[in-house]
Amino acid sequence: MQPPVAGHSWLGVGALALPVAEAYDWCVQPHCGAVVLFSGTVRDHAVDDGGVVRTGVQHLTYEAYEEQVVPRFAAIEAEVRRRWPATGRVAILHRLGRMGVGESSVVVVVSSAHRPEAFEAARYAIDALKASAPIWKHEVWEGGEGWGTGAHEAVDPAAVPSARIGGGAC
Repeated sequence: MQPPVAGHSWLGVGALALPVAEAYDWCVQPHCGAVVLFSGTVRDHAVDDGGVVRTGVQHLTYEAYEEQVVPRFAAIEAEVRRRWPATGRVAILHRLGRMGVGESSVVVVVSSAHRPEAFEAARYAIDALKASAPIWKHEVWEGGEGWGTGAHEAVDPAAVPSARIGGGAC
């Protein structure tokens, strides 16, 4: 995945390792005093809907309805800009295929003039991605395997609430 030549959004899905540092650097802009980066990584355990911990996660495999992923990311980005008009750049990237423990599977980066808006917009973007993008996770752990917990119907990104993360001056 390469950053766009022009514009303020970098949206993508693919099988290659995610360019975490490059996405951060791309979002830095002179008029933005805050850049928030979220990287979701494969962890060594999973907790199912009943609270049971599955230890020894060996790897995950992500699948997607690829033709619909980037349009859904675009809807999320549009909602970020509607809710936080001073947003600078937005990067939303997701990896597909098999990943081992410690690898990044999703990256969301948001820049803004001030930190409260950048934190809130980044939190919203990852929450909206999880709620609305047609991406599914298959986990393999010691003694078993299965599709990721918490599966649900995808929702419109505009229906995802914003999380308020405090306030204060920059």
